[in-house]
Amino acid sequence: MGILVVGSVAFDSVETPFGKGDHVLGGSATYFSTSASFFTDVSLVAVVGEDFPEEHVAFLRSRNVDLRGLSREQGKTFHWKGTYGYDLNEAQTLETHLNVFESFRPRIPDAYRDAEYLFLANIDPELQMEVLNQVERPRVVACDTMNFWISSKPEALRRVVAKVDIFIINEGEARQFTGQANLVKAARQILDMGVKTLIIKRGEYGVLMFSDNSVFAAPAYPLEGVFDPTGAGDTFAGGFMGYLANTGDTSEAGLRQAIIFGSVMASFNVEDFSLNRLKGLGYREIEERYRSFKSLTHFEGIADGRGGALAPA
Repeated sequence: MGILVVGSVAFDSVETPFGKGDHVLGGSATYFSTSASFFTDVSLVAVVGEDFPEEHVAFLRSRNVDLRGLSREQGKTFHWKGTYGYDLNEAQTLETHLNVFESFRPRIPDAYRDAEYLFLANIDPELQMEVLNQVERPRVVACDTMNFWISSKPEALRRVVAKVDIFIINEGEARQFTGQANLVKAARQILDMGVKTLIIKRGEYGVLMFSDNSVFAAPAYPLEGVFDPTGAGDTFAGGFMGYLANTGDTSEAGLRQAIIFGSVMASFNVEDFSLNRLKGLGYREIEERYRSFKSLTHFEGIADGRGGALAPA
């Protein structure tokens, strides 16, 4: 069961305290597709300019990403420039050149319209709704957003949230969207908008997943070297949705496993700039890190014997 993703394919120019990359491959749909491709087939809808190198197209094809929905238009490719300080949880945007992405109107090829899994990456919520109107009802629809759309088009975003199954957002955006400082209260307010599952990304502090009757917390993987967090959220979403599409298991247990696989993929992504780490990644490494993740939070239950540490005095 494959995934359809609609989002951006872009150039990133990024500087962190640990190095920099200039005009490297980026974009929400790129990170998502690459991550998800380790688990399932991916079809991509996006736009690039005349300056987009064939080597990047070849890389996506090497990951078996279906590019019939990638259009090349006159003009330049979307380019984002940003910097991170030692607090790698938040980027400072220096320049944003939308270029051909400014007039992007997603047109879903007929071959993609019956996709069972759909990810609406970070684009205008009005465009996200246009995509929803072009597809048959997928089994699972997930979407992402950003602070700009929360402040500029909150009502359009609420309409999208009411129509999707899974909403993925970071903690700052959750607070901004609801006006609630407490994440649990913010989560309940977002769930009341109609979405079934809410995932709140917390950077180096991990992930929270909320539904009507459960809360799940997953840690971030402790790494000695974090070089570039750009695209980590989209890489997480790709691993998460890719695993769901691979197994078809959308139960509570299946969602929790998918959260960990998403976290695994994000942990690899931040180890290098752009998609460099994912380009050399093998599935055995993914499995090994998943097992390491599992051991991070494994602990035994309280012994059911008398005289233990919790026995009354």
